[in-house]
Amino acid sequence: MDCIFCKIIAGTIPSNKIYEDEQILAFHDIQPLAAVHALIIPKKHIATMNEVEEQDWYLIGEIHRVAQLIARDLGIAETGYRLVNNCGVEGGQVVYHIHYHLLGGEQLEPLKKAEH
Repeated sequence: MDCIFCKIIAGTIPSNKIYEDEQILAFHDIQPLAAVHALIIPKKHIATMNEVEEQDWYLIGEIHRVAQLIARDLGIAETGYRLVNNCGVEGGQVVYHIHYHLLGGEQLEPLKKAEH
């Protein structure tokens, strides 16, 4: 298994865990892009959003539920946060294990239209 997130789930690579249950793991990003930057992943390996199958959709809901809990626990629920999933090369995905970035704790720049 060459997936870094699967290794984190297995405990062979350490992480600074924020939340864990039977299906979901959340931990602090080691290269944060905001004051608060957590990664939320399903323990089931799914490479990208495009590979989510019918039986996996509940995991997406669970990820969103956990994001809400973490935002409250980390004190950013009231001030606001961003929840992002990158899919594929042009979407900016680097690790091919579906994951969501929870970003907050500071004023984030609005998303802007790309100039061509």
